[in-house]
Amino acid sequence: MTAEDGSAGVDLTALERALRAEVDGEVRFDAGSRGAYATDGSNYRQVPLAVVVPRTVEAGTVAVAVCSRFAAPVLSRGGGTSLGGQSTNTAVVVDWTKYCNRLLSVDPGSRTCVVEPGIVLDELNRQLAPHGLMFGPKPSTHTHCALGGMIGNNSCGASAQAYGKTVDNVRRLEVLTYQGTRFWAGRTDDDEYARIVAAGGPRARLYQGLREVAARHLAEIRRGYPRIPRRVSGYNLDSLLPENGFDVAKALVGSEGTLVTVLRAELELVEVPAAEALLVLGFDDILQAADAVPALLEHSRPAQLEAVDGRMAQLMREEHAYLDSLEQLPEGDSWLLLQFTGDTKEQADAQARALLRAIGRDEGDASVAFSDDPPREHEMLKAREAGLGVTARPPDGSETWEGWEDSAVAPEKLGDYLRDLERLFDRYGYQQASLYGHFGQGCVHTRIPFELRGGKGVEAFRSFLHEAADLVASYGGSLSGEHGDGQARGELLPRMFGRALVDAMGEVKALFDPGNRMNPGKVVHPHRVDENLRLGAAWRPRPHRDTHFSYPDDGDFGQAVMRCVGVGNCRSHQGGVMCPSYRATLEEEHSTRGRARLLFEMLGGHQDSPITDGWRSTEVRDALDLCLACKGCKSDCPVGVDMATYKAEFLAHHYQGRLRPAAHYALGWLPLWTRLARPAPGLANAALHAPGLGRLGKLLGGVDPRRDAPLFAAESFQDGWRRAGRPQPDPGDPRTVLLWPDTFTNHFHPHIARAAVRVLEDAGFRVAVPEQAVCCGLTWISTGQLATARRVLKRTTRVLRPWLEAGTPIVGLEPSCTAVFRTDARDLLAGDQDIDRLAAQVRTFAEQLVNHATEGWQPPQVGRAATVQTHCHQHAVLGADPDRELMRRAGLDANVLDEGCCGLAGNFGFEQGHYDLSQTIAEQGVLPAVRDTAPDAFVVADGFSCRTQIDQADTGRLAVHLAEALATALDGPAPADRPEKAVARPRPHPAAARLLTGGALGALTALAAGAVLAARHRARRIP
Repeated sequence: MTAEDGSAGVDLTALERALRAEVDGEVRFDAGSRGAYATDGSNYRQVPLAVVVPRTVEAGTVAVAVCSRFAAPVLSRGGGTSLGGQSTNTAVVVDWTKYCNRLLSVDPGSRTCVVEPGIVLDELNRQLAPHGLMFGPKPSTHTHCALGGMIGNNSCGASAQAYGKTVDNVRRLEVLTYQGTRFWAGRTDDDEYARIVAAGGPRARLYQGLREVAARHLAEIRRGYPRIPRRVSGYNLDSLLPENGFDVAKALVGSEGTLVTVLRAELELVEVPAAEALLVLGFDDILQAADAVPALLEHSRPAQLEAVDGRMAQLMREEHAYLDSLEQLPEGDSWLLLQFTGDTKEQADAQARALLRAIGRDEGDASVAFSDDPPREHEMLKAREAGLGVTARPPDGSETWEGWEDSAVAPEKLGDYLRDLERLFDRYGYQQASLYGHFGQGCVHTRIPFELRGGKGVEAFRSFLHEAADLVASYGGSLSGEHGDGQARGELLPRMFGRALVDAMGEVKALFDPGNRMNPGKVVHPHRVDENLRLGAAWRPRPHRDTHFSYPDDGDFGQAVMRCVGVGNCRSHQGGVMCPSYRATLEEEHSTRGRARLLFEMLGGHQDSPITDGWRSTEVRDALDLCLACKGCKSDCPVGVDMATYKAEFLAHHYQGRLRPAAHYALGWLPLWTRLARPAPGLANAALHAPGLGRLGKLLGGVDPRRDAPLFAAESFQDGWRRAGRPQPDPGDPRTVLLWPDTFTNHFHPHIARAAVRVLEDAGFRVAVPEQAVCCGLTWISTGQLATARRVLKRTTRVLRPWLEAGTPIVGLEPSCTAVFRTDARDLLAGDQDIDRLAAQVRTFAEQLVNHATEGWQPPQVGRAATVQTHCHQHAVLGADPDRELMRRAGLDANVLDEGCCGLAGNFGFEQGHYDLSQTIAEQGVLPAVRDTAPDAFVVADGFSCRTQIDQADTGRLAVHLAEALATALDGPAPADRPEKAVARPRPHPAAARLLTGGALGALTALAAGAVLAARHRARRIP
């Protein structure tokens, strides 16, 4: 078994055997792992030979040694966010992020620390915070980029204005060559150099060779390296100059894994600023903003000087994204954001005000915004950090791509360079390219609408890059000001440096990696810029038009999958919802990006794709299996990837005409089973919780035996409503609302619906309830039974037709069901007028009360604190601002958690094989926060899944719905010790439980088994 490309001649069978035998880590040659790592954040794609995830740094060195023995190429990978193709290769990928992610030591006195390569920047800074220190450079990917990757790419970010590039903050590196030479590198004075040479061996030969290269090309290096703040392209040969201390560590920074493997790094740290102030200046266009930069730098020393143009702001408005950030900006069509730091707020403020005076502007000008309030600053800076995601997939359906996304010139030349660059755009017909970036250092970010699917477009792409390279070189600038070269700019380096310097870089490559096995084809001896494209003229994907969802924002499933641009926000560790399975596993394959990459491979556009069986792919199925369908990516992903929808689509095709997992019948058909249990809920509860029968039922139903089955209420909400004989109000009455009896509230927690009725009536509404059974189809959607879901939704709209035609508001209590009507239903039944009406008329409980209650109505005053867990679907689809406002008006001191998913996520946490992951996710944030809640405070969770997870965990607390919290206030204060004691929860009937442990057990067991098996073998019509 041999491989192609740079790996030709590698005996993969023997390599796999050796890696498994010798490496303490996870060794993967499977198609799923290879597909997930085939692309990074760039335009490029190369399927790896294998993926190795070492458990220790020492294990990583063994992996490199084994690869060296078999002459297999090696690629070290961190967060995989590279935009130049640095972290994709036909090689053995060593992923350091899962295990080798420790902060090893901190020396506050010298302000240094030692880290392993897989540690994420934000996590490092969280651990450094108690010392008042941080690592200075901060790319926009700071939530998920690894320090090893930052060292490989010489990353920068907005804070480089104050703290420089990564190379400026690295003191020493422990490195490993492909041949096995391992050493600490750093600044090397003459005495140290003499000691190294005297010791002899491979390290001595490396150092002697480096000094010879530097001496031989001394004049070219001094003359040929641009003296600008943001030169990232090429090897740092200037660090080898005598005046720069012959610093081998700095020379290796930015070499993109083509020379050595970084094992550990000693970093220089800076103090966390005590105070910050942000000044935003508006301009008529981005060219005027660029022209203003030199004067601003002449009069001030900002910690950041960032630019946002009108095109980006327009895209944010069209995408309804970061609107809070836009609201903070002053008048103008483009903006410069300047951040100042100081030991006190007064110091920071004074710098900003002094600059305003110097440039003749005033704090009161409409084109000026000033803030020393950190939350407001954070909102304004979000607009800048959002750049890549916002500009990647414009709402008009066009596509933009990297390739020329971070060129840099001297700040004083920036305006003229941008004018020439725009003229170049015009000549190639690349309109609507946004221009933004780190203008204080002359670094320009942009994404360009290259046409990369056909030969002519690829030819134009190549031609443009060569012309752009000549343009930036004419300004004395750099091809890359932040993202490095990789494959995107490696071929272009001679246009910037000249052949002599590029040859010198080749000599350094030959010293460290004579066989060209370290990340081959990048920087030195590079592939062409138009080779290995993720798309390209040879890309021939299979059509996937016969889908269940309509994908209105993309056109088809294939285009929807292409939304993922690889920015990697789904690999963040804290905040937001996306992506709970990645946070628990730290596995690329279980991130939103990893799954999107596998779905892309499933499209079959490349002959070397490791995924060959389309919808039937077990690799894609396994990757999607741990997707919680939380929809967090729909809101938190900067390009709006909706993996929950893609998962449902895939499952529908994967199991078409085939037997499904038992849980798809037991849990996917839950609405039907709840209706069958209505005549005898006590008996059903006893059966589900009887020692033998309950366990057998879970086994047959694909439910984890450690998970308690929810208890049916003694009477459903609809049955109680009918028994009470409540008159049905007129649908046309403007005060009428229809309360949606979702399956979970109706059959398990009807007390929530009763509480909601009380509050709605107190607010002046007349409440109606459907008389017939209705369902949103959620459980069928989440298990990919989409044809059934469609039938369920059609039946529901028939029942609701009088209310839909009358325009009656429909109030949902369960966020996941309400979200179905806003999104999934419309995509499943595109063009159905009843579904469109339903989507327009459905409202959350809080939306109805905050926006439509009788004038003058005030909610009952609860007067308590509350820990609030927002349901993932509410976060992603519905929004929680009305809930926050309602709680504020009700006197609820709400601590709204930002701890991610609860981990149960509907059917996910019940299914066999998911329990441990479900609990791990919950313990990462939600459950500890619940345990820390004061005894006299509410725990509020509107989602049935969230309440169930909290109730079944060892928190000692029961969670309540917001409607319950408000209803308790209608009766006066809740009990001070445990407010949730007022909540009635169903319990199994003891007599029924005794019966089921006796002689009836066998018969009922057989009955339950027969029901499940029958469901597994035939589809049932929904009555």
